[in-house]
Amino acid sequence: MTTTHFDIIIIGAGPAGLSFARSLANSPLRMAIIDPASMSALREPKPDGREIALTHPSKDLLQQLGAWDAVPSDQIFYLRSAKVVDGESPFELHFKTPRNAKLSEDTLGYLISNHHIREAIFKQTEHQDNLTWFTEQKVQTVTANLNKARVVLSNGESLTSQLVVAADSRFSQTRQQMGIPVDMHDFGRTVITCRIEHTTSNENTAFECFHYGRTLAILPLTDMLSSAVITIDSQRIHEVLDLDDAGLAADLEQRLKGRLGTITVKSPRHRYPLVGTHARRFYSTRFALIGDAAVGMHPVTAHGFNLGLQSQSTLTELIQKANAQKADIGSPNLLQQYDRRHQIKTRPIYHGTNFVVKLFTTETPPAKLARTAVLRISNALSPIRKLISQQLTG
Repeated sequence: MTTTHFDIIIIGAGPAGLSFARSLANSPLRMAIIDPASMSALREPKPDGREIALTHPSKDLLQQLGAWDAVPSDQIFYLRSAKVVDGESPFELHFKTPRNAKLSEDTLGYLISNHHIREAIFKQTEHQDNLTWFTEQKVQTVTANLNKARVVLSNGESLTSQLVVAADSRFSQTRQQMGIPVDMHDFGRTVITCRIEHTTSNENTAFECFHYGRTLAILPLTDMLSSAVITIDSQRIHEVLDLDDAGLAADLEQRLKGRLGTITVKSPRHRYPLVGTHARRFYSTRFALIGDAAVGMHPVTAHGFNLGLQSQSTLTELIQKANAQKADIGSPNLLQQYDRRHQIKTRPIYHGTNFVVKLFTTETPPAKLARTAVLRISNALSPIRKLISQQLTG
């Protein structure tokens, strides 16, 4: 087998990997992108039940990549506010768009289905001149020394580059091969999603209810259409999956106390194990992590996709600067700069999110008292609400 050389090899053609490739579309750098899926599967990804919450900076990044305008306008949904409720507590924590926020639209953020985002970014990269596709291929090995990195594919083909960028999920095999340790938290829970229609308007408001034993989130799509996201102990998923659509609708109506009127389940159910990951460093020799391979977030604070976009944007900026100066785009100095910048941004959010999840899902009496107090205090103190709203908008 011959060896082909590139400037950058990207592992993973998900949103982070594709966004990174698109960000460098106008550069002279030659890139390869590797993914086990076929071109047809990447071109027309199937619905997977995931609705992605996007901040205003993420919208700006997707616009720069040309992907925002490639999403059908009727598939971009607006999030005007959000409410948090704990069990049977009468207290609600209500977040609205910050009044003084310099935002292009009066909205906390946006909701777009994951498959629409993937399809839109793929459209922008499919025929990119400086990008070579290696689809229906898995990575056999990744190695690197001070001079170059090497990737061997499942068909035996060998690729070399100045830099390998891994965007191959929170369970990244290449991260493991390169010896990067990771903090992993298995929450022991499963996320189950489906779309629901309802007879009362959702008022473009997301609703998160920490019921004892499970969490229910309602993500507003159109006025009378929402996504229901149920998080439950993995040993109890049968309580949701064994219900027929009518039974699930009745259960949701009861848990929402009639907030959305009569509910009808409108889609198949999708389920995912809930595991959070944070790499202890985002680089190795001629190797960098972006997207979920760097940080895999719990979805409760809706930061995951946005942090993934930020990671590729940060790395792109450093690479473009180095290339303009004819410097090494895979140097230890560049990769350490990337690591410092992204670690500072992600580590507090990752651990803060895990703390919130633990506080609101622990069933001991002290924990229940603590979260009731948190809701009351946060709702009473306007600066706290404003600070959280600003985090949500980006």
